[in-house]
Amino acid sequence: MKVKEIISEERITLPELREILLKVEASKLENGKEMSYELRKSIEHANHLSRTSVQNAKALLEELLKLEKIKPDIAYRIVNIMPRTRDELRAIYAKERFTLSGEELDEIIDLVMANF
Repeated sequence: MKVKEIISEERITLPELREILLKVEASKLENGKEMSYELRKSIEHANHLSRTSVQNAKALLEELLKLEKIKPDIAYRIVNIMPRTRDELRAIYAKERFTLSGEELDEIIDLVMANF
């Protein structure tokens, strides 16, 4: 499949992607069309890695964006990965020019666990 042009671009969470892909799958099946290999693999990937509901993902994203040291890119990565430990969270922040204190890491992990 070749992409001719990008019409628009926006960030979405993995649970939102899963929901969109499931609608595409239902549409394909409803019309009796065969799903491409790429679509089947995308659906499988989203089902396997999506760890929360769309509502919980959006709520977590809003809470994370309220915190001081979280940029939108990082907030989306946290929602998609749903880190459970400090080490997993530190890996997300590895390229940043600052480090978070233990208290800040724990606050983020508490938010993630509350929306898991």
